[in-house]
Amino acid sequence: MEVVKSIFDWLNAQLLRMDWLYNLVISLVEKVFGFSMDDKLGNSIHFFIYDTIKIFILLSILIFSISYIQSYFPPERTSKILGKIKGIKGNILGALFGTITPFCSCSSIPIFIGFTRAGLPVGVTFSFLISSPLVDLASVLILMSFFGWKIAIAYVVVGIILAVAGGSIIDKFGLEKYVEGYVLDMKSTENNSIESFEMSKKERIEYSKQQVQDIIKKVWKFILIGVGIGALIHNWIPSDIINSVIGEKNPFSVIIATIVGIPMYADIFGTIPIAEALFNKGVGVGTVLSFMMAVTALSLPSMILLSKVVKKKLLYIFVGIVSTGIIIIGYLFNLVIF
Repeated sequence: MEVVKSIFDWLNAQLLRMDWLYNLVISLVEKVFGFSMDDKLGNSIHFFIYDTIKIFILLSILIFSISYIQSYFPPERTSKILGKIKGIKGNILGALFGTITPFCSCSSIPIFIGFTRAGLPVGVTFSFLISSPLVDLASVLILMSFFGWKIAIAYVVVGIILAVAGGSIIDKFGLEKYVEGYVLDMKSTENNSIESFEMSKKERIEYSKQQVQDIIKKVWKFILIGVGIGALIHNWIPSDIINSVIGEKNPFSVIIATIVGIPMYADIFGTIPIAEALFNKGVGVGTVLSFMMAVTALSLPSMILLSKVVKKKLLYIFVGIVSTGIIIIGYLFNLVIF
């Protein structure tokens, strides 16, 4: 048993945390740049370089792997599978499908439209819309590398529960009438006439490479901004200030973190470095996760896009359900010691 634990610890340290990279960047900062790790500036430079390289390495490897698997499940095939399952099972499958689609909230909306056009229940499509930006397999491993497996797994579980619950509520109250008419009236020709074609191994590899390139192009700015803010919080903003605003002693910390997160626009990969810095400053796990969830699931740009697809009443209900769920999850997490 000790041997297995030792192997697991080594893999976690070298492959997920990338301790070799951490030490390499220390040498770079001290011997090449001439800064001390004891200084705020040197520590900030280390934080920025280490976290940036680590995220890009993990992201590229994981997106390639996930995209290769995903190439076996194109949207038209997925819609046929999901369309056969009704009720809570459909919501669960919609949420689970969202976890294997590495999209930000804005990128998920066109898929949401496609599924709605294909005739999927609106509750199932909303379960997908919630889970897709909130939880994906790549983010799980990156979360694990920063916070450990307990928090990473817990984040995935509550994210899926929120997606299933949100979609189920929307489905239960028959809110499909609040989807814009042009979306429901559009006929999906792909769903009726185009069969999924089988890709060769070479085509799947090329597809996966293209997915990596496309996603990196979309998220690199947000990753750099997120890591930069994380470095600033980690080394320059005193813990007392952070804790007075969103620390555990403030009973409104989760609500504040959720409200602050909504106007921002970033995917989970750009949000993780900020969350890491807040966590290291002593901010509660629930408050940190509430911030992450609000940024990824309820960003203002994605809500503007969604407002073109659904009527205001459904948009407000969606925001209310998700934000309430995020706040409840945040307070529950703050009660649990990880």
